[in-house]
Amino acid sequence: MLLFYALVLWCGLVPMVAAGVFPNYHGQFDFVNWDKEKSLHDYENTKKWWETAAFYQIYPRSFKDSNGDGVGDLKGITEQLPYLKEIGINATWLSPVFTSPMADFGYDISNFTEIDPLFGTMQDFEEMIAKAKELNIKIILDFVPNHSSDECEWFQKSIAKDPHYKDFYVWHPGKVINGKREPPTNWLSVFRGSAWQWHDKRKEYYLHQFSKKQPDLNYRLPQVKKIMKEVMRFWLSKGVAGFRIDAVPHVYEVAPNSSGDWPDEPRNMAVNDPDDWSYLQHIYTVDQLESVQLVYEWRKVLDDFQQQHGGDELIIMAEAYSPLDVIMKYYGNGTVNGAQIPFNFLLITWLTNGSSAFDYSTAIHTWLDNMPNGKIANWVLGNHDQHRLASRLGKDRVDMMNMLLLTLPGCSVTYMGEEIGMSDVWISWNDTVDPSACNSNPDIYEKLSRDPERTPFQWSDEYQAGFTKANKTWLPVALDYKKVNVKDERKTKLSHLNIYKELQELRNQPTFRYGLVEVTAVNNNVLAIKRYLLKHYTYITLMNINDNRETINLHQVLTDLPQEMVYVAITKQSEKEKGARVTISNIHLNPKESVILRSLTELSTTAGYFVYYTNEAPKNKIV
Repeated sequence: MLLFYALVLWCGLVPMVAAGVFPNYHGQFDFVNWDKEKSLHDYENTKKWWETAAFYQIYPRSFKDSNGDGVGDLKGITEQLPYLKEIGINATWLSPVFTSPMADFGYDISNFTEIDPLFGTMQDFEEMIAKAKELNIKIILDFVPNHSSDECEWFQKSIAKDPHYKDFYVWHPGKVINGKREPPTNWLSVFRGSAWQWHDKRKEYYLHQFSKKQPDLNYRLPQVKKIMKEVMRFWLSKGVAGFRIDAVPHVYEVAPNSSGDWPDEPRNMAVNDPDDWSYLQHIYTVDQLESVQLVYEWRKVLDDFQQQHGGDELIIMAEAYSPLDVIMKYYGNGTVNGAQIPFNFLLITWLTNGSSAFDYSTAIHTWLDNMPNGKIANWVLGNHDQHRLASRLGKDRVDMMNMLLLTLPGCSVTYMGEEIGMSDVWISWNDTVDPSACNSNPDIYEKLSRDPERTPFQWSDEYQAGFTKANKTWLPVALDYKKVNVKDERKTKLSHLNIYKELQELRNQPTFRYGLVEVTAVNNNVLAIKRYLLKHYTYITLMNINDNRETINLHQVLTDLPQEMVYVAITKQSEKEKGARVTISNIHLNPKESVILRSLTELSTTAGYFVYYTNEAPKNKIV
């Protein structure tokens, strides 16, 4: 899919998809015999909490340290939950806080139903849940199903061939070639090198798609599926609102043949490093249909729990860097529901510092055009595995991208620190702790390390950025913390933080919550996003992506617009004032400027598509 779009861009065909209305985006209200106030009220009562929610990812080690050990913890999160409320967040998902040897900083779990002492206690967790509930903030937990820690009791029992745990993991005696024992296949670890590790006590190899400290669980064993569903129910009973499921595509490998063997994966001729995960084409170790179907089973666990215990809908967020057709399957198959939010990473993986407005339009269109009927879009700008927004696309595009994130339809996901414009921090080889980098060497580690985007959150211009009172933090604090921090940005009118807060407030308007979307590349540099809703204000988000001054006429690219609109959101690149009017046939944009315009009045007629809710697939109707 990525290759296809690369060819489309190369061939110059992108302008053919530069503009479009998305009638199948998601269910809207029935506008036949439409009553404005009644319809809004009724629809709000049927709308699910997550459909337009603002999600916020917290990497607990780096958010807030409450006990002075240089590592963030649960009490630190609880202390700062009011900050999430301040910036308009509805739900936060936490990277793992479970008991772990920390070989992969919590993604190597030794006990799936305990809190690691580094982060606090179960009481601390319960107090955090209670405080979040008080503030009407949902808590989503990271669920790591692919593997456990090699220090997990299950793995130790599997080594000993305990009858119940013997096949909990993927074991194989290997093959003997010319008198030498070798791994069963050529499969590679995401963290470099062979995905097979010899265990001298059991005298077999075990599979680890990630670190050798993270043995893969065997989901072809019913007991594994059963116990992981019990883990889910345990945390649901603690009051979490759902799970972000880690590394879903890796959960299943192709089934072994009748002899218990697996095939080798073919070579990727574009990569020459034999230890690099990309050296092979992963046709047997990722994106197996069983992984998608397992997500359907997990969704049923959540739905059954909600039906039994009441409360709001419980959600699944699925992480998959997979081909688009595979990702869309995670939504469901038309009969069975899957993840409500299969993460949309296109704004991360498709956009670069040199992308044009057509590239942005293509990334947005691609997701909206391919979603199944009746599903909800989501937009992600960053996470703990990706270089920060300010470093990927430039510090002068931070406000622009947050404006894009928060005015597109559906739900948004912000990685902690993106709202204040935090950047990657250079980490020396000696200070590097990320296993994906530590498994390499000083010459290439920077290409692999995720440490730069995981540094401590910058709360203030005080010692250690207000993150901790400790003399040493688990990763270095950014050198720019005296200027880039919450405390100072609260006081600056057009700071990243205050623009972000303003956008969140604007996002609560009915047009952004329920309205339709039209996306167009005005030219190579300017992207326009129209949000509109019958008998409500129309809004236009304009982004001048590159370094040229632009003058545009919106009548040439968008329909059903008034002659004048008013500025309701601006950035520091703007020379305009909020509240000023502009003739939309003659709009001037400075380099890297982004603005939001609003119609002067609520529009009583707007041609477009509206989608009915029915018991069948949604149907389109022009009104």
